[in-house]
Amino acid sequence: MLDAFWRAAVYCMHPRVIALSFLPLILMVALSFGLGFFFWESAVASVTAWLEASEFVQSALGWLERVGMGALRAAFGPLLLLVLAIPAIVVLCLLLVALLMTPAMVDLVGKRRFPAMERKQGGSLIVSVLWSLGSTLLALVALVVSMPLWLVPPLVLILPPLIWGWLTYRVFAFDALAVHASAPERKALIREHRGTLLLMGILSGYLGAAPSLIWASGAMLIALAPLLIPVAIWIYTLVFAFASLWFAHFALAALERLRAASAVEVLDALPRDGLERIEPLPDAPDSPPFLPPPTSPGS
Repeated sequence: MLDAFWRAAVYCMHPRVIALSFLPLILMVALSFGLGFFFWESAVASVTAWLEASEFVQSALGWLERVGMGALRAAFGPLLLLVLAIPAIVVLCLLLVALLMTPAMVDLVGKRRFPAMERKQGGSLIVSVLWSLGSTLLALVALVVSMPLWLVPPLVLILPPLIWGWLTYRVFAFDALAVHASAPERKALIREHRGTLLLMGILSGYLGAAPSLIWASGAMLIALAPLLIPVAIWIYTLVFAFASLWFAHFALAALERLRAASAVEVLDALPRDGLERIEPLPDAPDSPPFLPPPTSPGS
């Protein structure tokens, strides 16, 4: 796992990986600004109206005013809307990386590190997309169900990274083996290394919490949100690109070891099943004694 970690970090500086990271960034920024241009004001108005109708929120805002933080009242609606948009942004970034970057990065790792590895095409593009969408739906349900627990201070630092980690493990472990492994090999590897793969996903989920610093800056500087949002999206993209490379290096190395072990087992079985059945050849007859070549009568 550590070997795959540092290899993934080095590959993140590859020009091809950096160039690929801009494609999800461009799509996400275009989508974010398009939705913001058409729906931001109405969404902020709806959230603000909901907050004003909540007695609990109004009492909390009144307490903030009494302690000298009344300026947060005007910014509370946009901040809450921004916080609610983060899960959607993270999920879309992960899916775009899996769709637009992961196949190219797995191909890069395979050609540079495992050029002789056979590609058995155990997972098609349609199966990969369906697997990713199904896993994403389960993760979103878990996020919605767990949101009330986020109000408990320790759990807000634990539950979201765990959910992102599980989703990262499900998506990238499948995609890393989809081309090179057969379906039985993929299932065997995921079953054998499930704990390590899940740990890698959780660590990637905590790395994905890094852009939260950008959102924290946005909480104080709402006017800079148009600048901070693209920066945060690009960080999300790079984190998921690193996670994809991490899973690719680990999974392909594990696949190479699996095939090597299978080959050794086959070779060990050959003397018992094959070579022992070969009967020895009979002894060759003794060669005739050496005779001088016949001489002609006149010699």
